[in-house]
Amino acid sequence: MAAVAVLRAFGARGPMCLRRDPWAQLSARFCSRDPAGAGRRESEPRPTSARQLDGIRNIILSNPKKRNALSLAMLKSLQSDILHDADSNDLKVIIISAEGPVFSSGHDLKELTEEQGCDYHAEVFQTCSKVMMLIRNHPVPVIAMVNGLATAAGCQLVASCDIAVASDKSSFATPGVNIGLFCSTPGVALARAVPRKVALEMLFTGEPISAQQALLHGLLSKVVPEAELQEETMRIARKIASLSRPVVSLGKATFYKQLPQDLGTAYYLTSQAMVDNLALRDGQEGITAFLQKRKPIWSHEPA
Repeated sequence: MAAVAVLRAFGARGPMCLRRDPWAQLSARFCSRDPAGAGRRESEPRPTSARQLDGIRNIILSNPKKRNALSLAMLKSLQSDILHDADSNDLKVIIISAEGPVFSSGHDLKELTEEQGCDYHAEVFQTCSKVMMLIRNHPVPVIAMVNGLATAAGCQLVASCDIAVASDKSSFATPGVNIGLFCSTPGVALARAVPRKVALEMLFTGEPISAQQALLHGLLSKVVPEAELQEETMRIARKIASLSRPVVSLGKATFYKQLPQDLGTAYYLTSQAMVDNLALRDGQEGITAFLQKRKPIWSHEPA
């Protein structure tokens, strides 16, 4: 099944349109309307923006006045940005970043009052879960670029990404317990990123951890000075974008598939993946190029 069909099974519909800016002038094929539209008034700006250049799509949480809260509108806009052209060979890697001093404060608490009702609450959490699973199941790597505070579902978003780079001023927390709403869904991603006792301390106390602590415990891939954050994130993204998309895609899918398995099953699955990798045109091109002492010329063809 094509990757985009698998991703759309999570519930996103329709084409995605992105906001133009100078960064996208070479490869933008997007418009400014919001296909999802649900969860926000027509007069409100789209809560995310996206731009793509040289295979790198930068999705930006663009509601700093509300601390980039993951409202239903924000979640649906983010979902649309992630799904757009997921099968396109022009897309090699996704970066998720944010405007303002807060990466994301988590869910919009105004949407979680009893006035909204259980059905609306269920839609919020189900949509959020779909977005997190989209990241895991997406055919290209997704990088979080964090410069500030990430709490609750915002911390969940960071933990769900394949790679996370943060500035040294960033911090992370799951503080829901302090307001009577335990961070159960953020705990799913957190528990898969850090050791159990670290996750439970964060969940039980709600106390934040620093970027250096997050790096130590595995929530982050790298911590750099704020002035170097974009440069370092882009360095990683450019390296990934320079490689064969189908090889990276197969590798990502295989990594997550084998992770929960016992040792024997994991080696069985990955051995088959190595055979499948060799059957790819780019798998043979890479080996041939190495033996011929030249740079590979990737076709990016899935078979």
